[in-house]
Amino acid sequence: MTSATLIRHSRRLAAIALVALLAGCAGPAPQAPPPSPPVAAVVPPISLSPRVIEQASAYRAYVNHASSISPAFADGGGVAQAVRTGSAYEPKQLLRGAIAYGALAALQDAAFVAGVRKFVSDPDQRRTIAYEIMKDPTYAVGFSGSAGAAGRVVAALADDGQRLLDTGRSVKQAAYDVQHAAWSKADVQDREARLAQAKQLSATATPGEMAETALLQQAVTGGAPFGQATEALSPPYPPVVVRSLAVAALAALGYADDASLAQVMPMLSEVNSAQCLNMSKLNLYQCLAVAKPHYEDMFCIGQHILMDTGRCLMKGAGVIDSLDAKALAVAQAAALTPASATITARSRSKRR
Repeated sequence: MTSATLIRHSRRLAAIALVALLAGCAGPAPQAPPPSPPVAAVVPPISLSPRVIEQASAYRAYVNHASSISPAFADGGGVAQAVRTGSAYEPKQLLRGAIAYGALAALQDAAFVAGVRKFVSDPDQRRTIAYEIMKDPTYAVGFSGSAGAAGRVVAALADDGQRLLDTGRSVKQAAYDVQHAAWSKADVQDREARLAQAKQLSATATPGEMAETALLQQAVTGGAPFGQATEALSPPYPPVVVRSLAVAALAALGYADDASLAQVMPMLSEVNSAQCLNMSKLNLYQCLAVAKPHYEDMFCIGQHILMDTGRCLMKGAGVIDSLDAKALAVAQAAALTPASATITARSRSKRR
């Protein structure tokens, strides 16, 4: 072996030894990182926009104030105040509030909420179902537990309507009973201004009350539940009840918050109930236009502010009071004018 060959061989051995040494120092080969755990689906909470809750609060404020009107009037000032109190609702807002309040009533039904919430874990399915409800509110009737929720909606709205109706009957009767008092037969002062004010109040939206709004906000998630479980009702349901169920279902899906407000607000309306409330206002204006003494204003309050409005709420819930149905039949048979036959022929010639 020549010296050159020996040198090359030595270098090769040295290189092999160096590679082996470095391999020993490097340790084991790096392992691939473990796979990341699957990302858990974000389950949205039950939510309802504060603006929708505000509508329900304003509705409740009106029902509470109007149904508290006492028939025990003692002077014309009290009658005038009752006209202002009873006139203070804008029909579209009152209807929005009624449907929103019905949605809150539906959310008190645990079975209905559970029937909707089982679809929230899959984002795609949740989105698809919300779209179907927005496209057709009757889709909400298909959820498990909807019959019990519908019963709660009907009970809540019919109870409010009945309160107004009962108060109206008392005030209307007082319009006849009070005619022995001299003050009741005195003419209302500035009748045109009184009518103009009633029209202005009827066109002005009113805010909810803070305490009521706070309670309704808590009721969304069961923090301040209201109402009692009622008898389950089978479909078909009137449109107001269907829309209340639909808004409640969207809230349970997490699609009734501020981000979805543009789709939710149009659901707080219904043609037949809107026409009914508008007609009650027109009848009120006609009544006040021909009413002269204070007791005739009392008649307008009882019949067209309280009874007519209560009737509209009850009809929206699919309920017609039996006594009111009889009275309506009598009125139709007598073909009374919108101004109630000029305050029922001047209250039968002042009850002589």
